[in-house]
Amino acid sequence: MKAAVFQGVEEPLEIQDVEEPTADEDQVVVETEACGICRSDWHAWKGDWGHIGVVPTEGLVFGHEPAGRVVEVGDNVERFREGDMVTVPFNLSDGTCQHCRDGRGNICDRMVPLGFLQMAPGAFAERFPVREADHNVVKLPDDVEPVNVAGLGCRFATAFHGLVSRVDVTPGDWVAVHGCGGVGLSAVHIADALGANVIAVDIKDEQLWAAEELGADEIINATEVKDTPQAVKAHTESSHGVDVAVDALGVAETCKNAVNSLGKAGQHLQIGLTTGENDGNVELPVDNMVMDEREFYGSFGMPPNEYDQIFRMMSRGKIDPGQIVTETVSLEEVPDVIGNMGNYETVGIPVCNEF
Repeated sequence: MKAAVFQGVEEPLEIQDVEEPTADEDQVVVETEACGICRSDWHAWKGDWGHIGVVPTEGLVFGHEPAGRVVEVGDNVERFREGDMVTVPFNLSDGTCQHCRDGRGNICDRMVPLGFLQMAPGAFAERFPVREADHNVVKLPDDVEPVNVAGLGCRFATAFHGLVSRVDVTPGDWVAVHGCGGVGLSAVHIADALGANVIAVDIKDEQLWAAEELGADEIINATEVKDTPQAVKAHTESSHGVDVAVDALGVAETCKNAVNSLGKAGQHLQIGLTTGENDGNVELPVDNMVMDEREFYGSFGMPPNEYDQIFRMMSRGKIDPGQIVTETVSLEEVPDVIGNMGNYETVGIPVCNEF
């Protein structure tokens, strides 16, 4: 079968014929119908994440935002049948650790990231296997198009989990989203659906215009203001600052700007992972955070048991992940799309849907 295969750091992925996967007793094999092309793929391809243990090796198949059809079922799998339409969270868990038992499989002690390590080959391929299928695989509603939910494996789900389960967003709150790539636009859309007043911050007008279409009430081009946190605060009541700030990019400047845009007792939500430049470390105004009792939260994917919340909101027209999909491409185009992400010209979520 065909797949986009990693050749080394910053070497173009190659479309190659690779061995067909088969399902072990606890696995399923999924035929890929759509897979989002994520900036996380680019970071891994660049070699940015060695400090968190993500070190792709030659021969790895990338792709961690899939939707597809089950085509083979292991002997021990009980919840799925051939023909089921499914999606798969990128952070594959084992279903047995304490976090899994507590409904937080996204931070499983033995988590394996789909499409980032050889033991979990990804979905930039005609088919891919999924470990511990009964625990990790999520069945899609009947009326959902695969392309429209290709971001659920990572970007949309991470933003949703963060805003719904990690921080407290209530109607009328002020939420600032710093960085309006795919995950940032997802956060804008979700925060708007939750009834928040949303401020979108980016350095490119195209991303900010997309944020407006997805529900942002105010937009700020950070290159056009002297002090981004103060520009954010100026939009809030009495300029006190936002209730929730999201760093959806993961660079030191956006993280600090987000924290500094908070009001007292505000909550910071970190979605973006840092790059090799910061190696996971960002200097923060700790004393101000202490005196203002600001809180810092992380969001890493989403546990499988929370997906029904997304599907319920989709069925009622509250959210539409498909609005953030801006481009569809073939498998042969995936290497160029990933390689060009360094230009930071991607708006929304590109999706591969031709295999």
